[in-house]
Amino acid sequence: MNILIDADGCPVVDLTLQIAKRFVVPVIILCDTSHQIEREGAQTLVFDKGSDSVDFALVNRVKPGDVVVTQDYGLASMCLAKRVRVLNQNGLEYTADNIDALMLRRYESKKLLRAGKHPKGSPKRTKEQDAKFADTLEKILNYNH
Repeated sequence: MNILIDADGCPVVDLTLQIAKRFVVPVIILCDTSHQIEREGAQTLVFDKGSDSVDFALVNRVKPGDVVVTQDYGLASMCLAKRVRVLNQNGLEYTADNIDALMLRRYESKKLLRAGKHPKGSPKRTKEQDAKFADTLEKILNYNH
């Protein structure tokens, strides 16, 4: 088992590494050339900037039983098809039961953007979000050990 992090814009890289170290699970950080993220205790793979280059590299490396951390619904959907556990930076685990609704929400948001309506940005990250992420990741790792 590995934990693969879609690290471009990911606020829980360090938290993931702390938890993975306790469970002795290898971590692979995937990012593009504009977000090179090197961390001790993790392997970092860097890919050319480009539409979805990191996403496709991650999907091609993931194996059943792995854990993926991403906030990208499209990537989450592709990973679920490969029988891996997928969670976002706030501790939400993507599943076959919730991914369709999330993909629809993404589609609706993109439609609004194309129409010139800009949604508010994300609110500031909270300690509660970090705690929920840590709790979900620990439960997944406990289940798989």
